[in-house]
Parts: sequence; structure tokens; C-alpha cells
Amino acid sequence: MTEEALRKLLEEVRAGALDVGAAVERLRDLPYEDLGYVRIDHHRALRTGVPEVVYCEGKSPQQVAEILSRLAARNTVVLGTRADAEMAAAVQAQIGTARYHDVARMIVVDPDSGAKATVGRPVVVCAAGTSDLPVAEEAAVTAAALGSPVERLWDVGVAGLHRLLPHRAQLTGAGAIVAVAGMEGALPSVVAGLSGGPVIAVPTSVGYGAHFGGISALLTMINSCAPGVCVVNIDNGFGAGYVAHRIAREGRTEATET
Repeated sequence: MTEEALRKLLEEVRAGALDVGAAVERLRDLPYEDLGYVRIDHHRALRTGVPEVVYCEGKSPQQVAEILSRLAARNTVVLGTRADAEMAAAVQAQIGTARYHDVARMIVVDPDSGAKATVGRPVVVCAAGTSDLPVAEEAAVTAAALGSPVERLWDVGVAGLHRLLPHRAQLTGAGAIVAVAGMEGALPSVVAGLSGGPVIAVPTSVGYGAHFGGISALLTMINSCAPGVCVVNIDNGFGAGYVAHRIAREGRTEATET
């Protein structure tokens, strides 16, 4: 239930196009719907502007399909993260508009895809190396599904800095930047130093033994000397894409109001 949907419902009741009993039925599952194994937060979009996002890993394909179907019945955009192909097939059997992004491991239900991300400063997602693409794509798909224009810069890590430098204008024009890197995790500091804009750093669990599954990249990013860098958890592309969208959206709102 979004604010727009709630306003429309109340307007229908006021105009006499919908009786009170029917309106109550539509609101019956607020603030959440209890299915026994899960309590679906249908109130999330009304509070935050974005519906509840489903972390699919550890759930059965049938559970994922049921949860996403219930959410899709009440929201125009629904996301499932860390999903596999079997989960996606179960969802697509119930929701015709569901799409599976295999690299990002995400299920997106969005009938208006491509119609909304056309204005405003983009979210630029940078991946240090090809091995970082699953996390980088998770960030990119998330931001795009939520309504931000997204631009991708792949394989621009610090081992070959000349690959990043031609894109300085693109970085400077971004509403927010997501920088994804494993190994030593230096890319976000470089990007922040070149662009001056807000950078969301994402450490990945890509690297050799002393990398400690992403902890070395995490510590590098937390200790960045470049201002404007914030850090999300290891491999958390979804969290980075969500934050980048919110930052870019707030910038677009301010520009519109001005």
C-alpha cells in the first residue's frame, strides 16, 4: 500500500464510488499479512516509499513465489534478492511480469520498467573487476527498479587507473556513485577523489586468502581518507543501490523544488 494508492482509496470512498466495507477489506492486511511462516509488511511502502524487499536465500521456491505474489498484488514494484533460477521460475509461473536478472541474482516485478528512469542525475555503478559484477549488478538493478537512471562502468579498478580516468565527467555528473571492489578495496577512495560526489562503497568477498572474505576491503573503505565515502556491508549490492537511489532522488527533488 503506497501513499498514492491510499489517497486514491479514500477519494473513492469520499466520492461514493467505493463503499466503506469494500475499503475495509482492502485495508484488512495492513500493517502486515500473517502467513504463518512470514509476516509480510504491506505498510512498508507507506512509511518509506519503497515496498518490503524479499531476501530469497534460505527460502523455498514456493515461499518466495507466494511472498512476491502477495506483495505484487498491492505494489507496482517488487524486488527479490539473492534468488536462484528455480525460485525465479516459481515466481514467473504466478506473475507474468516478473523478470530474473541472473548476474544480479534478483527477481524484479515491475510492469512499468523503462518508463520511469528517464530524468534526473543518474546513479553510476563502478565495478573494479569482472569478478565483482554480481554485487555491482545487484546495486544497478536495485537502483533502476526503484526509478533511478543507471549508468554502468565495469572493470575500472585501480590496477589500471587509465581505464577510469576517461569517465571523470560521467562521475562528476552523477547523483550518487556506487563503487564496488574486492582485493584491497581502493576504488571508492579514488572515485571520491575524482568526483567530489557521494560515494557508496561496497566491499566484495573477492580476493586471495589474506583478503579474509572481504574484510580487508571493508577495512580499507572504512578508513578512506577521501571525504564523501560511506560503506555498506560485504557483498551488499542491494543496500548500496537502495541508498544511492535515495540520495539521487533527494537531489532530484531539491532541484525540482528550486
